[in-house]
Amino acid sequence: MLPQRSVAGVAQDELVDPKELADADSCFCEFNGVDLHHKICRTREEDVKVGTRVPTVLLHGFGASAFSWDRVMQPLARRVVMADVLAFDRPAFGLTSRTAVASSGLNPYSMVFSVLSTLFFIDRLAAEKKGAKALLIGHSAGCFVAVETYLEAPEKVAALVLVSPAIFAPLAGGRIGKEGLRNRKENGAPENHIIRFLKALSDLRTQLVRVIFTVLKTFRNVAGSLFARALTAFLRSTQALMLVRMIVDKFGISAIRISWFDPSKITDYVIQGYTKPLKAKGWERAFLEYTLALLTDYSSSIKPPLSERLAQISCPVLIITGDSDRVVPAWNAKRLSLAIPGSSLEVIKECGHLPHEEKVEEFLMIVETFLRRATAVSDARSINAPAACRRSNITA
Repeated sequence: MLPQRSVAGVAQDELVDPKELADADSCFCEFNGVDLHHKICRTREEDVKVGTRVPTVLLHGFGASAFSWDRVMQPLARRVVMADVLAFDRPAFGLTSRTAVASSGLNPYSMVFSVLSTLFFIDRLAAEKKGAKALLIGHSAGCFVAVETYLEAPEKVAALVLVSPAIFAPLAGGRIGKEGLRNRKENGAPENHIIRFLKALSDLRTQLVRVIFTVLKTFRNVAGSLFARALTAFLRSTQALMLVRMIVDKFGISAIRISWFDPSKITDYVIQGYTKPLKAKGWERAFLEYTLALLTDYSSSIKPPLSERLAQISCPVLIITGDSDRVVPAWNAKRLSLAIPGSSLEVIKECGHLPHEEKVEEFLMIVETFLRRATAVSDARSINAPAACRRSNITA
């Protein structure tokens, strides 16, 4: 099979090191053997007004990069959080180095690595801001990284903003309970028969996935992991690389267009920003390693059910969704808001999967209002608390 010469309009003849694709404001730093590409929008002391000052880390979604935050980084830093804002590319995405997976040590494409690298950047910002907690803003799959980071180190996270969260929220049970189910229709969720149908599909998918990974574990424990090794070998084969190129070529641009409410507003600048990483040497192999890491993470997970972990979140949480999101439907965000104690939900009208790109001003206003409200609540609690316990969850 001959190599594909072009993928999503990007020539594949001469791929380069990701650093050669850097922008003028690109930064790189090494973490656990990986060169992490990131961008920082800094604030000057003279630009900071009285109010919330919370350093912020932005976490992009699947197939995206720090580029997806391009339109909101500066206004977030200088108008909303009034502190430094940092966005970085997780391994397999953007301009972060495509690192080979070693036989031992931490897999750079795993969820654990994503969480640890997020904490790494939080510590960098906190060191510059005298130990301030950070605001985590995640988009789509980046929301899961944000939640896992909070659960790993809640003392380092001031608040969470989950934008179009690709977190499949529990349908029933847990803290949602019967009252939450009764209120779904009032909150704009689907009718009960649709919920039952979706739950049946979800349960079927979950059971199938569990069966697959039970088989994988059985092969691993009893038959020397022959099937798992065969799957790994395929995902690292030349045939798999070509398959990835074909899929991205066929659906890559379509995925961008379907993410917008009004695709006619997508500019060439946006298309080029999303497809630029396809010029990086090893992009397709890193994509496959990321996929393999997802499978490994799932099969080896011993964490409590998602509903229990979501119920453990005690920091302020804001969930933002577009009413016309065709990637992660708005009703899932509403369901997620029921699963996270005390969370706030905002639905932006005539908006798709990318509120921070499509509806910049509305997005910024919602985040700013949320932070002001969270700060006010935190301050009130601090005033009423014993002196030894007074501490703000938002301010530095």
